[in-house]
Amino acid sequence: MDVKEEDIKSPVYNVRAVPVDKVVANDYNPNVVAPPEMKLLELSIWEDGFTMPCVCYYDKDNDKYIIVDGFHRYTVLKTSKRIYEREKGLLPVVVIDKDLSHRMGSTIRHNRARGTHDIGLMTHIVAELTRAGMSDAWIMKNIGMDKDELLRLKQVSGLASLFAHADFSIPEPKEEIPEDNDD
Repeated sequence: MDVKEEDIKSPVYNVRAVPVDKVVANDYNPNVVAPPEMKLLELSIWEDGFTMPCVCYYDKDNDKYIIVDGFHRYTVLKTSKRIYEREKGLLPVVVIDKDLSHRMGSTIRHNRARGTHDIGLMTHIVAELTRAGMSDAWIMKNIGMDKDELLRLKQVSGLASLFAHADFSIPEPKEEIPEDNDD
């Protein structure tokens, strides 16, 4: 099949490297990312590079790219010195040409389409990584978990083998203090 470039309509086929100082956030995105997930995003971009461009609207009058989706990737580029330097201050973007109300709809669709992680699948992943010999520290760093979350997922799995190398201690029993009986 012979496809002509002008027949392709998806913006992803036209990624641009844009200086980050020409990119601005929109003022309507309700999406919030917690600090641990932002750290994981920074690690992901450091380890894997930008694998998805930011989606922007190009404001010709002000020569600015307004973010529709990708605010947190943009934020990482602006705040991570090592990524900013490696990327030479350039942010990969694709451009959509929509009015404000349609851009708002696009932002919400992008956010909601990402969904959430299924607890069963996350438990399976933790079990597989543990069986593969990955340490708790490696799992926590590379899939963005804290100790409590990792422990809960291991407990949910019910597999004793996940705790094979865990260090457990049994607390000493406390001496009971007799109650006062003023009968």
